[in-house]
Amino acid sequence: MIEEHAAHLLRLAYFYVKNRQTAEDIVQEVFIKFSQRGYEERGQLRAYLSTLTINQSKDYLKSWHYKKLLLQEKIFPIQGNRQRDELVAAEERSHIGAAILKLSLTYREPIILYYFEEMKIRDIAQLLGIAENTVKTRLKRAREALKPHLKQEEWEVLRHE
Repeated sequence: MIEEHAAHLLRLAYFYVKNRQTAEDIVQEVFIKFSQRGYEERGQLRAYLSTLTINQSKDYLKSWHYKKLLLQEKIFPIQGNRQRDELVAAEERSHIGAAILKLSLTYREPIILYYFEEMKIRDIAQLLGIAENTVKTRLKRAREALKPHLKQEEWEVLRHE
């Protein structure tokens, strides 16, 4: 199960926290929580693990530790080259991946869930606790925000709907 879902969950967590090591920690926590809880087969395991990962990522972004790190980076910018991980480098080389990471979390979430997780608008609204029309609006605004970054390419995604 870990081999089957780990890469997907790692990518999902990375889109939220933008840090490879933190994303790995989050995925590890998700698998620990999953093993401790009694999972009842009510739907797709991938969707359940994705929900756990999203919630764990949001919790991390709200944590004092994360806010303290942001403050430290502003006060003491990190100098030098960081060793770049292959997954991080591949995601950053990707035009659309880099453009999505520039979006605010409000717009990044629906884009990731809709296009990468292939969730329906109804399911995204339920997961995020917002109205379906709000999801549609955020998707539309996110696509509009992505267009200037992706002008040189013809992206079918941006013409969708």
